[in-house]
Amino acid sequence: MCGAARSRGSKRVECVILPHTIMQRIMIENQQFEKIDYTQQPRLLEQFECCTFVGCTFTNVDISNSEFTECEFRNCNLSMVTVKNTAFKEVRFVNCKILGVNFGQCSEFLLQWYFEDCILNNTSFHKLNIKNTLFKNCSIQEADFTETNAQSVAFDNCDLLNTSFDFTNLEKADFRTAYNYALDPETNKIAKAKFSLQGVVGLLYKYNISIT
Repeated sequence: MCGAARSRGSKRVECVILPHTIMQRIMIENQQFEKIDYTQQPRLLEQFECCTFVGCTFTNVDISNSEFTECEFRNCNLSMVTVKNTAFKEVRFVNCKILGVNFGQCSEFLLQWYFEDCILNNTSFHKLNIKNTLFKNCSIQEADFTETNAQSVAFDNCDLLNTSFDFTNLEKADFRTAYNYALDPETNKIAKAKFSLQGVVGLLYKYNISIT
């Protein structure tokens, strides 16, 4: 895999102890990977720092226990990846297809990420702490934010059609330019959250009333 990297960088090897096994995890720094098909490598266990992935395919790949620090994914397909205990520390996803991913399984330690122009349909952030996350120009249809800590999250021009918010902490969240959302103020925390006048109807959907 490293031989396909186009820019110079460094790599080291460390041992990772997983249940019933010890595996080597390659530590890779300051490299750029372009148009690599990781589906030929269904199990990925690496630690990436300051790396960039451009046009790569990760569909159905198991990246559990991997770690990404100050990395960027651009024009990548990460649909259906497995992210159990995966760490995302200051990671940017730009113009990526990320369908059906259960982010609720990833590591919360130093979790910090940014999504722009991404398709995040059918993803789950169940019970995850995603405080201060920015979603910009994203499709987040039929996603699950149940019991998520989404304080100060911004949904900037995002489509939230049929996305679930239930027992979600949305305090100070920004929905002003989001659309197609529906959430119940009685089962979610929305103190100091921001909504547009047009979007207020998304808070009243369960009352079956007409607003003109």
